[in-house]
Amino acid sequence: MLALKAENISKQYRLGQVGTGTLTHDLNRFWHKVRGKEDPYLMIGESNDRSAKGSSEYVWSLRDINFEIEQGDAVGIIGRNGAGKSTLLKLLSKVTKPTTGKIYTNGRIASLLEVGTGFHPEMTGRENVYLNGAILGMTKKEISRKFDEIVDFSGVERYIDTPVKRYSSGMYVRLAFAVAAHLESEILIVDEVLAVGDAEFQKKCLGKMGDVTKGEGRTILFVSHNLPSILQLCQKGIMLENGLLKGSSDIKSIISLYTHNSDSENIIPNSHKNIYLKDFKSYRKGNDDSENLQTMQDGVLEFRIQSNKNIKNIKIGIGFNDDLGNRLFTPFSGHFQQTFDLSSGENIIFCEIPSFPLKSGKYNCEIYIGDNSETHDYYDKGLKINVKDNFKQEKPDYSQGYFTINQTWTNERK
Repeated sequence: MLALKAENISKQYRLGQVGTGTLTHDLNRFWHKVRGKEDPYLMIGESNDRSAKGSSEYVWSLRDINFEIEQGDAVGIIGRNGAGKSTLLKLLSKVTKPTTGKIYTNGRIASLLEVGTGFHPEMTGRENVYLNGAILGMTKKEISRKFDEIVDFSGVERYIDTPVKRYSSGMYVRLAFAVAAHLESEILIVDEVLAVGDAEFQKKCLGKMGDVTKGEGRTILFVSHNLPSILQLCQKGIMLENGLLKGSSDIKSIISLYTHNSDSENIIPNSHKNIYLKDFKSYRKGNDDSENLQTMQDGVLEFRIQSNKNIKNIKIGIGFNDDLGNRLFTPFSGHFQQTFDLSSGENIIFCEIPSFPLKSGKYNCEIYIGDNSETHDYYDKGLKINVKDNFKQEKPDYSQGYFTINQTWTNERK
């Protein structure tokens, strides 16, 4: 039985200027525009560069999306930032309507799209539980039957009669997820808000979503950049790219499509941050012109870090993942109690790995820069590292694992 069907759905938004707040100023802005003059309400230093604007005032967030989801399916939706994932969930949740196309649903939908969605800040946690249940069409008696389970799962019993505007973002998400998962909707839609919670609660949520789909036969749509979590929970997947549907299949095929499609050997810096990864290189020791690491040869990882201030005790790590997002190993300076003092400007940090252990292949990498108090930069934009070897085989064989180590084989006869 179908739970959800998307038929040629598209979503278009109009680009435009935000109103000034008063009718007089809006009219003045319009009059200047008609006469071809500069906007009088631009911020200092901001230019009205029309050459940087696209040829159209409209942008398509989604375009011609088609898929079907069966009842009881757990579906992971993946894609880069800006691919259209959150827009798709808003359409399926009926928060907004598609510009074109139709969406067919079979059952009630509970959605957890972003921190604060569906909760009234002035109402207490208790009142919001009953409000959400009423919105889903449940009676007060049905909600009361589930109430103790919701509060116990969320862990906010002490604050259940406190207005939710006093809650931290973590408390907010815990209660919101507990409500969405326990109230009797046939379809549960979860965006990546679970990233706000701690690791223990994320694990608890994944377990609950597994129970919901396998034990109760309810349908789940789950958006996350955490590929191992999606692989653990979902059997099917959907990949979006620039508002287009790139694939809809079993989850392993979709994750493989996503990781190969996200190949990048160039860093796109998070330059809005005070400390960020500016560039990265990997090469064989003694040959910094080489583009590849080599199995069982000494390797070098070179991190170029831009800092806008002097800062001490920085730790750096890099995680190597396979195509399914499974972490293989993580060289991390913190494991050896080694930290770095960064000066304002560009800093170059080297990590040498003797007899690099990974077999030939392309590996997804994530780079961490932080200290004991905060993460300054976490680069996870599809960076790939190439590893070559001298083994005589047509393609890498991972059936015996991803690593090789120094070894000596002998035959001793007596």
